[in-house]
Amino acid sequence: MLNLVHLKVLAAVARHGSVTEAAKQLNYSQPSVSHHLSRLETATGVKLVQRIGRGIRLTPEGRLLANRAAEILGRVDAATNELAAQVGLRSGRVRLAANASTLSTLVPKAAASLAQDHPGLELSLFDRHPVEALQMLRHGEIDVALVFRFADAPVEDGFRLVHVGDDPIYLISRRPDDNLANHRHSAWIGGCDRCQAELGVMCQNEGFTPRIGSHSDDMVVVQALVAAGIGVTTLPGLALQAHRRPDIHATEIAGFRRQIHAATYGDPPDPPAVTAVLTALTQAIEPRPADA
Repeated sequence: MLNLVHLKVLAAVARHGSVTEAAKQLNYSQPSVSHHLSRLETATGVKLVQRIGRGIRLTPEGRLLANRAAEILGRVDAATNELAAQVGLRSGRVRLAANASTLSTLVPKAAASLAQDHPGLELSLFDRHPVEALQMLRHGEIDVALVFRFADAPVEDGFRLVHVGDDPIYLISRRPDDNLANHRHSAWIGGCDRCQAELGVMCQNEGFTPRIGSHSDDMVVVQALVAAGIGVTTLPGLALQAHRRPDIHATEIAGFRRQIHAATYGDPPDPPAVTAVLTALTQAIEPRPADA
């Protein structure tokens, strides 16, 4: 029979890539970690780790079980928080992941509201891109993922989405009253894969493919590059609320808006603490145009 302690050890070994580091993280001795792995192999009847020189690596079966172990352990942690919160919102912890633009604008407003209305609720925050946040959510490492997407994007099985609000997209350049068509031959500053896909669609609607010359996900960096004449880019309105240089111009791109969603995972209903966080997020967004 599978044992939670054994699964915890396997997940730590997978996460750190070594018995030594896993032992340090768990505050176990190295022989104890090796013992737990051996017991788990006996229980499952399969080889989970292989010796490689002085180190180890997981077998395909070990990797499969380690991924499931991370999800199981996350669910156990979430269940503990749910039980604590079920008695009311006097206690409870919600783990939330969001990208920089929402983590520096919407989330602090929601956190302030929660602190006032539910002072016993603990909010733990993680700075992650949407793909990473959803993966953490699926594995049970967080309770809410604040992500951006488009209206026609498919929703993966198991995820439930709450529409928090819409975020306009702006062309960032050094010219006032600018537009995408003016930059068919310009160098562009690209961001994450989702952002570049978004940029590609907008430019294709204007009849060209953007030439990506530089890459950065940092809203401060990309605005500095635009101001220096390195290229042009696009940013969502929330990013401009978080940081706005006075020597760049922002022109809203008509017809393109990101949808901001708070994602949870698994069957409803959400625990009271998670519901309180979702409510605070939907109340936190205040559309505000970025002055060109």
